[in-house]
Amino acid sequence: MKCLVVAFLMTVFSFACFAQDSAEYRACSDKANTQSEMTACASDEAARVDAKLKTTYRALLARVTSQPEALAKIKAAERAWIAYRHAYIEATYPAEDKATEYGSIYPLDVNLLRAKLTRRQVAALEDMLLHYTPK
Repeated sequence: MKCLVVAFLMTVFSFACFAQDSAEYRACSDKANTQSEMTACASDEAARVDAKLKTTYRALLARVTSQPEALAKIKAAERAWIAYRHAYIEATYPAEDKATEYGSIYPLDVNLLRAKLTRRQVAALEDMLLHYTPK
């Protein structure tokens, strides 16, 4: 019974993660026929969103280079956010033996959750970018 509940919750959680995925992910996922292909699609999605995060973060740092106090605080905030993202994922999937507890869908779910959290951080950095005007 416990396995059925976990499987049901994982399926529901997976569908929630799909809600904001990119067109590239959806196209890849539509063609995927195996678990490893679906996981590869999710991994590529996480990498795309991470690349967007890096680009946005670098743009923000470039915008505030003449403001050392702001620069230091933005860097500290980003380091804290990375720690938060890691902790959030670990809290969502707390089992010691993740493969046994969550099954073969675990890597796919983690990649989609990582992408979802990172997408939110990209939006936050984009908002911050609008706040800072070049001096």
